[in-house]
Amino acid sequence: MTAAAQTDANSEHTVLRYLATAIEDGRETARDARAYARDAGFAAAVALACVGTMLLAPDGRTGFDALAWVLGTAGSAALVARHRFPRAVLVVAALAMVVYQLRGYPDGSPVLPMLVAVYRCIRGGHRAFFVVTAVLSLTVSLGSLPLLPLGDDALRAALEKRFLTFGWVVACAMGAAMRIQHEAMLAQAEERAAENAQRSADEERLRIARELHDTLTHSISVIKVQAGVAVHLSKKRGEEPTPALLAIQEASGDAARELRSTLHVLRNADGAEGVGLEKLAELVERARGSGVPATVAVAGERPVLPAEVDRAAYRIVQESLTNVARHAGPAAAVGVHVSYAPDRVVVQVDDDGAADPGAPPEPGIGLTGMRERVAALGGELHAAPRPEGGFRVRAELPLRPAGEPAAEAAT
Repeated sequence: MTAAAQTDANSEHTVLRYLATAIEDGRETARDARAYARDAGFAAAVALACVGTMLLAPDGRTGFDALAWVLGTAGSAALVARHRFPRAVLVVAALAMVVYQLRGYPDGSPVLPMLVAVYRCIRGGHRAFFVVTAVLSLTVSLGSLPLLPLGDDALRAALEKRFLTFGWVVACAMGAAMRIQHEAMLAQAEERAAENAQRSADEERLRIARELHDTLTHSISVIKVQAGVAVHLSKKRGEEPTPALLAIQEASGDAARELRSTLHVLRNADGAEGVGLEKLAELVERARGSGVPATVAVAGERPVLPAEVDRAAYRIVQESLTNVARHAGPAAAVGVHVSYAPDRVVVQVDDDGAADPGAPPEPGIGLTGMRERVAALGGELHAAPRPEGGFRVRAELPLRPAGEPAAEAAT
C-alpha cells in the first residue's frame, strides 16, 4: 500500500470514528431526553392528582392560600429528579407534607408525592436515610401539635391523621423493601438455573471431547504416520516427494495439533491457543501446497484483536479454502482479502470456480458453522455465488460488542 493510499485510509478511518462518536452521543442525548420526559410526565400526573384531592377534601383548619398551592405541588414537582436525587426529593416531599399539615390545610394532598419519594428512596438503597427522615418528620409533626390552638376533639383528630399518614408511609416503605427482596430471590433463582445449565454444558462438553478423542485422534494419527512413511520411502528411493504428499503430511500434523488444542478447550473451557490471523500466511501456503492457487491481500493496520474474533476470522478463511478445494473445480484461483478498521475486521474469500449464480448451493455444516460464528460475535456473513462466476464469502466481524445501556425503569 502506497503512502498516499495509507493516508487516505487513515483519514477515512478518522472520519468514520468521529461519525460513530457523534451518533452515539446523539443516541445518549435522545435517551436522556426521553427519560426526562417520562419523569416530567409522571410528576405532572401526580401534581394533577394532588390538586384534585385538594379540591375534593373537606375544609381544614386553614383555608387555601398561595402557600397551600405551593406546598401541595412542591413535592410533585420534585419527583422529576427522583431517579437522580432520591434523597433530596424525599426531603422536599417530607418538608412540604409536614408544613402542609401544621398549617391545617385540607388533608391528603402532599401524601401522594411523599409515598412516591419513599418508594424511590428505598429502591435506591437509602433505607437508613429514609428512617431518619421519617422519624424526624413524625417528631416535628407530633411535637408541634401542643403548640397549635386546638381543642381536645381537634387534637385527637389531628393525632389520628398524623398516625394514619405515617402508617401509609411505612406501608409504602415495606412494599418497596418486599419488592427488592422479591427481585433478589428471582436473581438467585436465575443464578442457580444458570449454574445448572453451565454444569450440564460442562458435562456435554466433556462427552464431546471424549468422542472426538476416540474417533478422530486415531484416524489423524494414522494419516500422519502413513504420509510420513510415504515421504521417507520417496526420499530413500532418491525421488522428491510430490507437493500433494507433503501437503498431506503437513496438514495432518496441523490437524493433530489443532485437535489437541480443541480437546484442551473442551476440557478446560479456555480459548483455543495459537489459532488466529497471524497464521494466515501459513494457512494459504498449505492451500497452495494442496493445489489451490491462492493469494493474500491485507489492508489497514492490524489492531489488537479479541481472541474470539481472531479465531473466527481464521476459521472462516480455513473453511472457505477447504470448500474451494472440494467444490470449486480444478485450478480454481482464490483471493483472500483481509481489511482492518478501528471497529471491525472484514474477511473476504473469492474464487473463480464453477459456482452458478442461478443455483446457490445448499448450506452444509461448514457454511452453517461460519454463520453461527459470525452471528455469535454480532457480525454479518455473506456467502453466495458471484455474478461474474465463482463464489464469495465475506464476513464482517465487529471488534467490540454493540449494544445500548438499558434505561432505568420508571417508577
